[in-house]
Amino acid sequence: MSGQDWIEKDFYAELGVPKDADAAAIKKSYRKLARTLHPDANPGDAAAERRFKEVGEAYSVLSDPEKRQQYDAVRAMAGGARFSAGGGGRGQAGGAGGFEDLLGGMFGAAGGGQRARYGPGPGAGAGQGVPPGFEDLLGGLFGQGGAGGGPAGFGAPQRSRQGADVQASTTLDFLTAARGSTTTLRAGDGTTVTARIPAGVKDGQKIRLRGKGASGGPGVPPGDLVIAVAVTPHPVFSRDGDDLRVTLPVTFAEAALGAEVEAPTPDGGTVRLRVPAGSPSGRVLRARGRGVTTAKGTGDLLVALQVVVPQRLSDEARAAVEALAAATDGVAGGAGVRADLLAAARGGAPEGGGSR
Repeated sequence: MSGQDWIEKDFYAELGVPKDADAAAIKKSYRKLARTLHPDANPGDAAAERRFKEVGEAYSVLSDPEKRQQYDAVRAMAGGARFSAGGGGRGQAGGAGGFEDLLGGMFGAAGGGQRARYGPGPGAGAGQGVPPGFEDLLGGLFGQGGAGGGPAGFGAPQRSRQGADVQASTTLDFLTAARGSTTTLRAGDGTTVTARIPAGVKDGQKIRLRGKGASGGPGVPPGDLVIAVAVTPHPVFSRDGDDLRVTLPVTFAEAALGAEVEAPTPDGGTVRLRVPAGSPSGRVLRARGRGVTTAKGTGDLLVALQVVVPQRLSDEARAAVEALAAATDGVAGGAGVRADLLAAARGGAPEGGGSR
């Protein structure tokens, strides 16, 4: 991307957001467009691929607070004062010719319309009330040097720069995100990168891979690759921090009498658990060390019991249930199981203390 691109391209329009959009709105719009325009979703569509790259370029600038500040300042200057090129008859007074040369000081280009990397390093213009890196542009205009602010030609030290960060996104299924994976990504600038996604990554999390971004040129370190991860839900497991949750159906007999049951684990196996006698629906059993493994440790598998009531009963089964109801009447049947609830609803009045 050249400096002139910052003048000519409206990155806000590329992403379909207003100029005062906050970071969340910019990210939301980018992710929606990136998924729609991704080459994997539009094989052979050159127009979609071109738009995908343009959206990636726009997001790489607007998602970075420093670059966005510089971009807004450059666009504002380009729309106001006009500059002529300094020497050689390049450009005309009152026109935009030569503005590329001025931007060369800011973007690291050597003038003459050469292509330049965007993304000046942090610290430029700090504490001086101007956008980072913008002082370089003004220094080029008024004959001053780089970071030192002294006259050009007197060995003023040059600020260390870094190549631009590259934005990418990937969608992982729930179990792949829990286990970690190596995946090939297509970045916003159209390049492909093989990246290791660590185990335990969460939906919406961003992963920064140092030095995997755009080249910074000779003697300048490359930028970073920033990966936005989306995780699809799982039909059985859900995540609670580093723990995993699952709901396990059990029969009335298993819950009432106690039993050993098997619960599924995320690795495709099972774990045996002891259901205590008299377990109600909602009781949670814990299988330690069967959750998500991250750099901080491994979580647990939390198994919530769900007592299943038969939808249809044979005559024999119905007779058995009726016999159970008669045997437990006044102990755990009828109003007995609701006594505490009814007392609390009456304001804590003891049983028998109110009208029925």
